[in-house]
Amino acid sequence: MNDDEKYMRRCLQLARNGQQNAKPNPMVGAVIVSAEGRIIGEGYHVRCGEGHAEVNAFASVRTEDEPLLKDATMYVSLEPCSHFGKTPPCADLIIKKGVRRVVVGCIDEFAEVQGRGIRKMREAGIDVEVGVLEAECKALNRRFFTYHREQRPYIILKWAQTANGFIDDHFQPAQISSDFTKMLSHKLRAEEDAILVGRVTEERDHPQLTVREWSGTSPKRMVIDRSHPLNLESLHAHHIQSLIVEGGAQTLRSFLVQNLWDEIRVETNTAMTVSGGTRAPQIPANAVVRQTESYDGQLIVHYQKA
Repeated sequence: MNDDEKYMRRCLQLARNGQQNAKPNPMVGAVIVSAEGRIIGEGYHVRCGEGHAEVNAFASVRTEDEPLLKDATMYVSLEPCSHFGKTPPCADLIIKKGVRRVVVGCIDEFAEVQGRGIRKMREAGIDVEVGVLEAECKALNRRFFTYHREQRPYIILKWAQTANGFIDDHFQPAQISSDFTKMLSHKLRAEEDAILVGRVTEERDHPQLTVREWSGTSPKRMVIDRSHPLNLESLHAHHIQSLIVEGGAQTLRSFLVQNLWDEIRVETNTAMTVSGGTRAPQIPANAVVRQTESYDGQLIVHYQKA
């Protein structure tokens, strides 16, 4: 790992601190490093409407270290903004502070940025490098990017199944998840904006779909059927950037048939089998494994599109 990657990883670490409160803005981290290789400033986007990561990083620089800025490098996980929103452009602040070099993780796909911040800094004579840990930086804000690029939420399909591929026991609810993995499901709910089930699941299981075993805000609860179909444009208009689809099987399959998904999370209880019930959906051919977790016989596999 070279120095640029090391400091960009620190940016990503800082950025994740804004996961709950930065929305609907992206998570961003920034680090300022002196020519001697000492971190003299750090920051992240704490809350929407407040200072961006770059602003907070400069604010953290001690007075005695400010003369070092002219030879310093700023690392930022996402391209600095170039437009006036709720706060002034960060690209202008970076130029004003006079840092020598800026390393950017990835370009901001938001229509009002898209390379303009990088261009502005380069025109001001700053050495700008783009694409350090680009894949990781894009993955961090995949919900934000999907929302703006596709004009719809980032969609996560999620279900739990027995070892032999059923999501219930003879069409009756069954406790497939463990207490620990149920807690992880509630953690996921706290991280996403909305959660959806079909009418049959709502009437049969009466799921609460809340955050009860994790800290955070419960996602917006949604139930759909043929009389109340999903309107992605409406979700976009209401600034819902991410959606969990928890079931039932027919609802999940309807999303799969339309190829309307970004991530699939499947939990399998490897010690549990049933002799009949509702079959779990099939993983589509264009899904690839992104991550695998195992907890005392509970196997969680995360898929993404190839």
